[in-house]
Amino acid sequence: MQPVIMRIAGLLLLLGLLFNSSQAVEHYQSHRQTAQGLILTTDQGEVSIAFYNAHSVAVWYQRSAVLQQDSLLIGTAPQPVALQLALDEQQLTLQSDALQLVINKSPLSIAFYRDGELLTRDQAGLIQADGQLGFDFSLAEQEKLAGAGQRVLGMDRRGHKLPLYNKAHYGYSTESSQMYFSLAGILSDKNYLLLFDNGATGELDLGHSQADQLRFRAQGGRSSYLLVAADTTPELIQQYLAVSGKPPLPARWTLGNYASRFGYRTEAEARAVVQKFRDLKLPLDAIVIDLYWFGPDIQGHMGNLDWDREAFPNPEQMLADFAADGVKTILVTEPFILTTSKRWDEAVAASAIAPGPDGQPKTFDFYFGNTGLVDVFNPKAADWFWQRYHELLTQGVGGIWGDLGEPEVHPADTYHYLPGIGLQPADAVHNAYGHRWAELVHQGYRRDFPAQRPFIMMRAGSLGSQRFGMVPWTGDVDRSWGGLKPQVELALQMGLFGFGWIHSDLGGFAGGEVFDPELYIRWLQYGVFQPVYRPHAQEHIAPEPVFHSQEVINTLRPWLELRYRLLPYNYTLAYQHSQSGIPLMRPLFFLDEQNPALRDEANSYLWGDAFLVAPVTEPGVTSWPVNLPQGVWFDFFSGERLEGGQVLQRPVTIDTIPVLVKAGSFIPMTDSLQRTADYQGKALTLHYYADQSVAASQYSLFEDDGVTPDSVAKGQYELLHFAARTEDNRLTLNFSREGGEYQGKPASRDFTLVLHNQRGKARKIYLDGRYIPIVAQPQRFARGENIAWYDKANKQLHIKLPLKAATKQLQLHY
Repeated sequence: MQPVIMRIAGLLLLLGLLFNSSQAVEHYQSHRQTAQGLILTTDQGEVSIAFYNAHSVAVWYQRSAVLQQDSLLIGTAPQPVALQLALDEQQLTLQSDALQLVINKSPLSIAFYRDGELLTRDQAGLIQADGQLGFDFSLAEQEKLAGAGQRVLGMDRRGHKLPLYNKAHYGYSTESSQMYFSLAGILSDKNYLLLFDNGATGELDLGHSQADQLRFRAQGGRSSYLLVAADTTPELIQQYLAVSGKPPLPARWTLGNYASRFGYRTEAEARAVVQKFRDLKLPLDAIVIDLYWFGPDIQGHMGNLDWDREAFPNPEQMLADFAADGVKTILVTEPFILTTSKRWDEAVAASAIAPGPDGQPKTFDFYFGNTGLVDVFNPKAADWFWQRYHELLTQGVGGIWGDLGEPEVHPADTYHYLPGIGLQPADAVHNAYGHRWAELVHQGYRRDFPAQRPFIMMRAGSLGSQRFGMVPWTGDVDRSWGGLKPQVELALQMGLFGFGWIHSDLGGFAGGEVFDPELYIRWLQYGVFQPVYRPHAQEHIAPEPVFHSQEVINTLRPWLELRYRLLPYNYTLAYQHSQSGIPLMRPLFFLDEQNPALRDEANSYLWGDAFLVAPVTEPGVTSWPVNLPQGVWFDFFSGERLEGGQVLQRPVTIDTIPVLVKAGSFIPMTDSLQRTADYQGKALTLHYYADQSVAASQYSLFEDDGVTPDSVAKGQYELLHFAARTEDNRLTLNFSREGGEYQGKPASRDFTLVLHNQRGKARKIYLDGRYIPIVAQPQRFARGENIAWYDKANKQLHIKLPLKAATKQLQLHY
């Protein structure tokens, strides 16, 4: 083991020489131009400035003779960019159509401009001092900053000094400055993203120590950052993910209901809970099996990574039976291999365990027992780990859950092997651990199971992890009203950086000795409008609705059915997220980026383009405030028309929370389902919320088979386009179909169009110039074709609209 010890000692010596010297000012010496930008030669090494698109530029400081880790953040090849370079004795100016960089030669600094406005300035280049590397950037007065990952601090994080160290916060509620998933980056209200390409332990100082300065520090890692600038926040996200990598489209079943708890102890119990949902006719698409699948106790068995055949005597048949019933089985796994587990000797022999300073597998104690940690950075270890997943997926497991991946316990004297670099201490890679874990699972799926869309649920990662299809959640939240309150803030903050599948343990996870039905109902009502519908909790209070009173079930049944009826709308949100990165849950300021009150809003949010949702997070209320942006809105349940631009108190009962629909919205819905596998897409109801204030609107519904990987790239999908135009006393709606063939594609679509907020009964209706009669009886409407019915009580016009040809036009005359 002497060579290993010498390599570690040499690494520590190099780090000491590199970081503990006083900071030296860097000076430009020369440059050379590349297709993507510039490479500057300085008195301390090189600085690469590379445009990945016109809006995004990566700056990488490379000290002489220092090896650096590969990029975590960047996941795509650069696009061709037209650049202009000008220089004089003091500075170089490099610009694209969207960004301008002014590079001061001595001392070296870089200022970033957009449309002549200074965004920020890299004030001193790479800073190396006190055992750390880092950067200092300027901040403008009154500039608001979102970002830094999971924190409960409010939407504007400016003024905080935040640790960059993924760390579990068990039972958090209304305050937390350090949680499971930190992100080394910010989004400014000046419409730029500043993202540090570094997975090491560190700190982000957002104007705390010095009001006009942002400081990033890290204990090693890559000395690089990415700056992105655009006109709007959605465009910012799109441009960033064009560089970092877009989240893949998950399988349609991801949007269904999950049975999940800590945890199901036997095969019989797992089968019984699935049957309970079916008996009560509550929809279900997945069951999540926590750690008892590999051992009868919490302690001593982690790392077995195989079924406990006494508790689960025939898991292969169980998996097959569940799959036949449309239920996917998701298994928890952890990166810790206990020395008491069945796999310990095997893992050691495969060089799968991260070593300590002596070169031997590093062992340590934590809650679950004496353990080692899988070195996911080491290709040998990653291959061994993947083989365990391969065995489970071959058996029929439907999805992978990676837990404790911060890692939850990560001793500083643990080392990880990075190809091309060698051993790195834990603090140099800590925040990259979950990222690399998700990457190895995603790569294995794509290589060995190419016909499946991966499902990879994990609670920790780094910038860039979204491209591996990571489905993160907000960790072990307290089962209390305080735990419910920050869930919107946590989701919105993560969604701004590409993690659109962020969700919470519905109902709360930790604590709560007495069941609170009101809290439970409110949390699950909110869950209808979050990306993943997964009640999950410690088992002393059942997280599944089927085990509660008939009153609770009756209250929640229409909400769970609504979740499934919204499947075509929600699946289109998933498609939009995979194409542009725009999250499913969106901040209200997307509608008005100049409104500071909307930027600070951490309770209400947009669910796609159509919905505004305001979860009720306090007990016993009869009304709830909604910060309503400008425009016209409709109450989703009552149909009441509301004027925006104000904070409204909306009446609520235990059966309702404020859910509003923006005027001009199209919302496709299906009939009630028991499982997403039953979805056909042939007969849909299309709701349109008409209003004179909206002259024109449009929407595109995405449809494919719900399972084929890369269906968009393969052309195996369909887009159904809907457009509306209001002119005087006429409403015109155009419908068209675009796309290729896929398995199960309906030859025709039978839409029932429901027009809300009608100006009385239309005088005449024409479909492609053909007169459509309006009948008085809903029974006759239900039996007929090419027919309309006016619901006077609700001011709704219902029209049957078969969509077979490529285009259709509907005209209503008033």
